[in-house]
Amino acid sequence: MSVWDALAILVAGVGAGGINAIVGSGTLLTFPVLLALGYPPVLATISNSIGLAPGSLTGAIGYRRELVGQRTRLIRFGAMALAGSLTGGALLLNLPEGVFESVVPVLIGISCVLIMMQPRITAWTRQRRAGRVNGGPVLPFGIYGAGVYGGYFAAAQGIVLISMMGITLDEELQRINALKNVLAFIVNATAAAFYITFASPAWPVVGLIAAGSVIGGYFGARFGRRLKPFALRVVIVLVGLTAAAQLLLGRV
Repeated sequence: MSVWDALAILVAGVGAGGINAIVGSGTLLTFPVLLALGYPPVLATISNSIGLAPGSLTGAIGYRRELVGQRTRLIRFGAMALAGSLTGGALLLNLPEGVFESVVPVLIGISCVLIMMQPRITAWTRQRRAGRVNGGPVLPFGIYGAGVYGGYFAAAQGIVLISMMGITLDEELQRINALKNVLAFIVNATAAAFYITFASPAWPVVGLIAAGSVIGGYFGARFGRRLKPFALRVVIVLVGLTAAAQLLLGRV
Protein backbone atom coordinates (compact mmCIF):
# COMPACT_ATOMS: atom_id res chain seq x y z
CA MET A 1 0.00 0.00 0.00
CA SER A 2 1.41 3.36 -1.03
CA VAL A 3 1.26 6.48 1.11
CA TRP A 4 -1.33 7.98 -1.24
CA ASP A 5 -3.49 4.86 -1.08
CA ALA A 6 -3.34 4.94 2.71
CA LEU A 7 -4.25 8.63 2.74
CA ALA A 8 -7.22 8.01 0.42
CA ILE A 9 -8.52 5.22 2.65
CA LEU A 10 -8.06 7.32 5.79
CA VAL A 11 -9.90 10.29 4.26
CA ALA A 12 -12.68 8.01 3.08
CA GLY A 13 -12.93 6.63 6.61
CA VAL A 14 -13.20 10.16 8.01
CA GLY A 15 -15.94 10.94 5.51
CA ALA A 16 -17.78 7.68 6.23
CA GLY A 17 -17.65 8.32 9.98
CA GLY A 18 -19.07 11.80 9.48
CA ILE A 19 -21.78 10.59 7.12
CA ASN A 20 -22.78 7.80 9.50
CA ALA A 21 -23.09 10.33 12.32
CA ILE A 22 -25.34 12.55 10.21
CA VAL A 23 -27.45 10.38 7.88
CA GLY A 24 -25.86 6.93 7.73
CA SER A 25 -24.66 5.02 4.63
CA GLY A 26 -20.96 5.74 5.08
CA THR A 27 -20.28 2.41 3.35
CA LEU A 28 -21.23 4.07 0.08
CA LEU A 29 -18.15 6.27 0.46
CA THR A 30 -15.49 3.81 1.61
CA PHE A 31 -16.56 0.88 -0.59
CA PRO A 32 -16.02 2.68 -3.94
CA VAL A 33 -12.62 3.94 -2.76
CA LEU A 34 -11.48 0.41 -1.97
CA LEU A 35 -12.75 -0.80 -5.35
CA ALA A 36 -10.91 2.02 -7.11
CA LEU A 37 -7.69 1.03 -5.33
CA GLY A 38 -7.99 -2.51 -6.68
CA TYR A 39 -9.37 -4.45 -3.71
CA PRO A 40 -11.72 -7.32 -4.66
CA PRO A 41 -15.37 -6.57 -3.81
CA VAL A 42 -15.75 -9.23 -1.10
CA LEU A 43 -12.44 -8.33 0.56
CA ALA A 44 -13.41 -4.65 0.39
CA THR A 45 -16.75 -5.36 2.08
CA ILE A 46 -15.19 -7.51 4.82
CA SER A 47 -12.45 -5.00 5.63
CA ASN A 48 -14.85 -2.06 5.42
CA SER A 49 -17.39 -3.70 7.75
CA ILE A 50 -14.77 -4.40 10.40
CA GLY A 51 -13.29 -0.92 10.12
CA LEU A 52 -16.61 0.89 10.48
CA ALA A 53 -17.93 -1.26 13.35
CA PRO A 54 -16.34 0.76 16.21
CA GLY A 55 -17.99 3.96 15.00
CA SER A 56 -21.49 2.49 15.28
CA LEU A 57 -21.00 2.12 19.03
CA THR A 58 -20.87 5.91 19.44
CA GLY A 59 -24.41 6.41 18.18
CA ALA A 60 -25.73 3.68 20.47
CA ILE A 61 -24.08 5.23 23.53
CA GLY A 62 -25.18 8.73 22.56
CA TYR A 63 -28.83 7.70 22.64
CA ARG A 64 -28.72 5.72 25.90
CA ARG A 65 -31.31 7.97 27.60
CA GLU A 66 -33.87 7.25 24.88
CA LEU A 67 -33.37 3.53 25.42
CA VAL A 68 -34.90 3.63 28.92
CA GLY A 69 -37.93 1.33 29.05
CA GLN A 70 -37.05 -0.49 25.81
CA ARG A 71 -35.34 -3.52 27.33
CA THR A 72 -37.89 -6.01 26.00
CA ARG A 73 -37.55 -4.63 22.48
CA LEU A 74 -33.76 -4.63 22.70
CA ILE A 75 -33.69 -8.29 23.70
CA ARG A 76 -36.28 -9.42 21.15
CA PHE A 77 -35.09 -7.34 18.21
CA GLY A 78 -31.41 -7.63 19.12
CA ALA A 79 -31.56 -11.44 18.96
CA MET A 80 -33.17 -11.27 15.50
CA ALA A 81 -30.63 -8.70 14.29
CA LEU A 82 -27.76 -10.87 15.54
CA ALA A 83 -29.15 -13.97 13.81
CA GLY A 84 -29.71 -12.02 10.60
CA SER A 85 -26.19 -10.62 10.65
CA LEU A 86 -24.71 -14.10 11.04
CA THR A 87 -26.83 -15.29 8.12
CA GLY A 88 -25.72 -12.39 5.94
CA GLY A 89 -22.07 -12.93 6.84
CA ALA A 90 -22.34 -16.65 6.03
CA LEU A 91 -23.91 -15.83 2.66
CA LEU A 92 -21.12 -13.38 1.85
CA LEU A 93 -18.38 -15.90 2.63
CA ASN A 94 -20.00 -18.97 1.07
CA LEU A 95 -21.72 -17.73 -2.06
CA PRO A 96 -19.54 -17.30 -5.18
CA GLU A 97 -18.02 -13.85 -5.53
CA GLY A 98 -19.86 -13.46 -8.81
CA VAL A 99 -23.16 -13.54 -6.91
CA PHE A 100 -21.98 -10.66 -4.71
CA GLU A 101 -20.90 -8.65 -7.75
CA SER A 102 -24.33 -9.21 -9.31
CA VAL A 103 -26.42 -8.51 -6.21
CA VAL A 104 -24.56 -5.55 -4.72
CA PRO A 105 -25.28 -3.08 -7.57
CA VAL A 106 -28.98 -3.77 -6.94
CA LEU A 107 -28.53 -3.29 -3.19
CA ILE A 108 -26.64 -0.05 -3.82
CA GLY A 109 -29.47 1.15 -6.06
CA ILE A 110 -32.02 0.38 -3.34
CA SER A 111 -29.80 2.16 -0.81
CA CYS A 112 -29.60 5.25 -3.01
CA VAL A 113 -33.39 5.35 -3.39
CA LEU A 114 -33.81 5.04 0.38
CA ILE A 115 -31.30 7.82 1.00
CA MET A 116 -33.08 10.23 -1.33
CA MET A 117 -36.47 9.27 0.17
CA GLN A 118 -35.24 9.64 3.74
CA PRO A 119 -37.01 13.01 4.38
CA ARG A 120 -40.33 11.58 3.16
CA ILE A 121 -39.85 8.42 5.23
CA THR A 122 -39.07 10.51 8.32
CA ALA A 123 -42.10 12.76 7.78
CA TRP A 124 -44.32 9.75 7.26
CA THR A 125 -43.15 7.99 10.40
CA ARG A 126 -43.66 11.18 12.43
CA GLN A 127 -47.26 11.41 11.29
CA ARG A 128 -48.06 7.74 11.86
CA ARG A 129 -48.98 6.80 15.42
CA ALA A 130 -51.16 3.73 14.82
CA GLY A 131 -48.45 1.15 15.45
CA ARG A 132 -48.39 -1.46 18.20
CA VAL A 133 -46.34 -1.22 21.36
CA ASN A 134 -43.86 -3.84 20.14
CA GLY A 135 -44.67 -3.77 16.44
CA GLY A 136 -46.73 -6.96 16.19
CA PRO A 137 -45.57 -10.44 15.15
CA VAL A 138 -44.16 -9.49 11.74
CA LEU A 139 -41.63 -6.81 12.77
CA PRO A 140 -39.07 -9.24 14.31
CA PHE A 141 -38.84 -11.03 10.96
CA GLY A 142 -38.31 -7.68 9.27
CA ILE A 143 -35.51 -6.97 11.76
CA TYR A 144 -34.01 -10.35 10.87
CA GLY A 145 -34.18 -9.47 7.16
CA ALA A 146 -32.49 -6.14 7.79
CA GLY A 147 -29.81 -8.01 9.74
CA VAL A 148 -29.21 -10.34 6.78
CA TYR A 149 -28.89 -7.28 4.55
CA GLY A 150 -26.53 -5.58 7.01
CA GLY A 151 -24.36 -8.67 7.40
CA TYR A 152 -24.10 -9.05 3.64
CA PHE A 153 -23.78 -5.40 2.62
CA ALA A 154 -24.40 -2.75 5.27
CA ALA A 155 -25.20 0.42 3.29
CA ALA A 156 -28.41 2.19 4.38
CA GLN A 157 -29.42 -0.54 6.84
CA GLY A 158 -30.22 2.21 9.36
CA ILE A 159 -32.77 3.74 6.99
CA VAL A 160 -34.32 0.31 6.43
CA LEU A 161 -34.59 -0.25 10.19
CA ILE A 162 -36.02 3.14 11.10
CA SER A 163 -38.58 3.03 8.28
CA MET A 164 -39.85 -0.42 9.37
CA MET A 165 -40.00 0.45 13.05
CA GLY A 166 -41.47 3.89 12.40
CA ILE A 167 -44.37 2.31 10.55
CA THR A 168 -45.07 -0.49 13.04
CA LEU A 169 -44.17 0.88 16.49
CA ASP A 170 -46.31 3.30 18.50
CA GLU A 171 -43.32 5.29 19.70
CA GLU A 172 -41.55 8.66 19.44
CA LEU A 173 -39.12 8.97 16.56
CA GLN A 174 -36.13 9.75 18.79
CA ARG A 175 -36.70 6.55 20.78
CA ILE A 176 -37.04 4.61 17.53
CA ASN A 177 -33.78 6.15 16.34
CA ALA A 178 -32.08 5.08 19.57
CA LEU A 179 -33.30 1.52 19.04
CA LYS A 180 -32.12 1.65 15.44
CA ASN A 181 -28.62 2.69 16.52
CA VAL A 182 -28.32 -0.26 18.91
CA LEU A 183 -29.59 -2.74 16.32
CA ALA A 184 -27.18 -1.37 13.72
CA PHE A 185 -24.33 -1.72 16.20
CA ILE A 186 -25.32 -5.33 16.93
CA VAL A 187 -25.36 -6.14 13.21
CA ASN A 188 -22.06 -4.37 12.52
CA ALA A 189 -20.24 -5.79 15.53
CA THR A 190 -21.54 -9.31 14.87
CA ALA A 191 -20.53 -9.15 11.23
CA ALA A 192 -17.11 -7.81 12.21
CA ALA A 193 -16.55 -10.62 14.73
CA PHE A 194 -17.74 -13.18 12.16
CA TYR A 195 -15.37 -11.86 9.50
CA ILE A 196 -12.42 -11.67 11.90
CA THR A 197 -12.99 -15.32 12.83
CA PHE A 198 -13.73 -16.84 9.44
CA ALA A 199 -12.25 -14.48 6.85
CA SER A 200 -8.96 -12.77 6.09
CA PRO A 201 -9.49 -8.99 6.10
CA ALA A 202 -6.91 -6.50 4.88
CA TRP A 203 -5.81 -5.30 8.32
CA PRO A 204 -4.07 -2.08 7.17
CA VAL A 205 -7.35 -1.09 5.50
CA VAL A 206 -9.30 -1.99 8.65
CA GLY A 207 -7.01 0.14 10.81
CA LEU A 208 -7.15 3.16 8.52
CA ILE A 209 -10.94 3.06 8.15
CA ALA A 210 -11.41 2.55 11.90
CA ALA A 211 -9.17 5.51 12.74
CA GLY A 212 -10.82 7.70 10.14
CA SER A 213 -14.36 6.77 11.16
CA VAL A 214 -13.66 7.67 14.80
CA ILE A 215 -12.38 11.09 13.73
CA GLY A 216 -15.22 11.61 11.26
CA GLY A 217 -17.84 10.47 13.73
CA TYR A 218 -16.66 12.99 16.31
CA PHE A 219 -16.67 15.96 13.95
CA GLY A 220 -19.81 14.75 12.16
CA ALA A 221 -21.70 14.73 15.44
CA ARG A 222 -20.45 18.24 16.27
CA PHE A 223 -20.76 19.99 12.92
CA GLY A 224 -23.06 17.80 10.82
CA ARG A 225 -26.11 19.97 11.34
CA ARG A 226 -24.41 22.84 9.49
CA LEU A 227 -24.40 20.88 6.23
CA LYS A 228 -27.32 21.01 3.83
CA PRO A 229 -28.88 17.54 4.03
CA PHE A 230 -30.03 17.47 0.41
CA ALA A 231 -26.57 18.27 -0.94
CA LEU A 232 -25.03 15.61 1.28
CA ARG A 233 -27.55 13.01 0.12
CA VAL A 234 -26.81 13.86 -3.51
CA VAL A 235 -23.08 13.32 -2.91
CA ILE A 236 -23.72 9.96 -1.22
CA VAL A 237 -25.98 8.81 -4.06
CA LEU A 238 -23.43 9.83 -6.70
CA VAL A 239 -20.69 7.96 -4.85
CA GLY A 240 -22.94 4.93 -4.49
CA LEU A 241 -23.83 4.92 -8.17
CA THR A 242 -20.11 5.14 -8.97
CA ALA A 243 -19.54 1.98 -6.93
CA ALA A 244 -22.38 0.21 -8.73
CA ALA A 245 -20.96 1.27 -12.10
CA GLN A 246 -17.51 0.00 -11.12
CA LEU A 247 -18.93 -3.42 -10.30
CA LEU A 248 -21.07 -3.58 -13.43
CA LEU A 249 -18.26 -2.46 -15.76
CA GLY A 250 -15.92 -4.96 -14.14
CA ARG A 251 -18.25 -7.76 -15.31
CA VAL A 252 -18.41 -6.56 -18.92
